[in-house]
Amino acid sequence: MTKFRIVCGILVAFSFFSGVSLAQEAAQRNAGPVTGLPLPRFVSLKASEVNARVGPGGEYQIAWVFRRAGLPVEVIAEFENWRQVRDSEGGTGWVNAALTSARRTAVVAPWVKDRMLFRLTATRGGGTLVAQIEPGAIVDIAQCDGEDCEVYASKQKGYLPQKSLWGVYPGEKVK
Repeated sequence: MTKFRIVCGILVAFSFFSGVSLAQEAAQRNAGPVTGLPLPRFVSLKASEVNARVGPGGEYQIAWVFRRAGLPVEVIAEFENWRQVRDSEGGTGWVNAALTSARRTAVVAPWVKDRMLFRLTATRGGGTLVAQIEPGAIVDIAQCDGEDCEVYASKQKGYLPQKSLWGVYPGEKVK
């Protein structure tokens, strides 16, 4: 009977520590193995020409070329100095981490295909019109409160509804 209790105690302790280890691994599963930063996360491209490759290395074939500095992309995986990114159209490829920046940018409603214009306003939640912005325009994000984002569109500063931007998550706060 005593041996049975000892064995049970050891099994309980083992399962407890295994559970703790599994919980720690699950918590870290959303962190990049190279940087420790959250996955997924948004970054922007530094260069006006960035090769997106089919694998994480210069020896892999180029799938396509991004041709816009400041373009927001979503980092979905990391391997050494390579980041697997997804663009606003859902395409994925691997880019060298040196060509990405923590600078936050967004694409205005890339899902809108007509000539609809979005109102850049002087205050959160609407207000005085500062400018009208076409879908697909890239803006710099100054901050977001979870509902609206303060952005720079060229030299114009104002607010856009966060839900109209690709490059910031719904409800995400950016400072």
